[in-house]
Amino acid sequence: MRIVRILKYLKSLIAEDAKFLHNLEIIEGWVSKILSIGMIIVTFVAIFQLSYSLLEILTSTFEQPDKTNFNSELFQLFGLFLNVLIALEILENITAYLKKHVVQVELVIVTSLIAVSRKIIILDLEKKDSNDLIAMAIAVFSLSISYFVIRQANNKNN
Repeated sequence: MRIVRILKYLKSLIAEDAKFLHNLEIIEGWVSKILSIGMIIVTFVAIFQLSYSLLEILTSTFEQPDKTNFNSELFQLFGLFLNVLIALEILENITAYLKKHVVQVELVIVTSLIAVSRKIIILDLEKKDSNDLIAMAIAVFSLSISYFVIRQANNKNN
């Protein structure tokens, strides 16, 4: 009996388009909120990792200035800074979706550009071949053109 009532209720939720769409919006809202909480946690973990690495690198540099290769560790720090920036951009994407219920393509492209830039900054050229570098250059070029086109379209609409 209980199963039959549940099935009838589910059928009523699906049968009416307006009711179904309303429930779908509620689910999307909850999923976005859960993603926001997850990104806040990821952001704090990234900040903690950055702080720990920064302190570790600075103390080792001051303790043994001759033995530490600060330049290579500097690129690692830049990568960690960009991790935090990427996490903040993704959180901004989720927040914008919660506010407007629309995925903002411009934010997604900027986040992608930051992610590819991070990859280029921390790229170890000794372990990668020229094809990897060409692929990243194409990705940056494509994302830049996409950003320009979206930006121009947004400026025309405003």
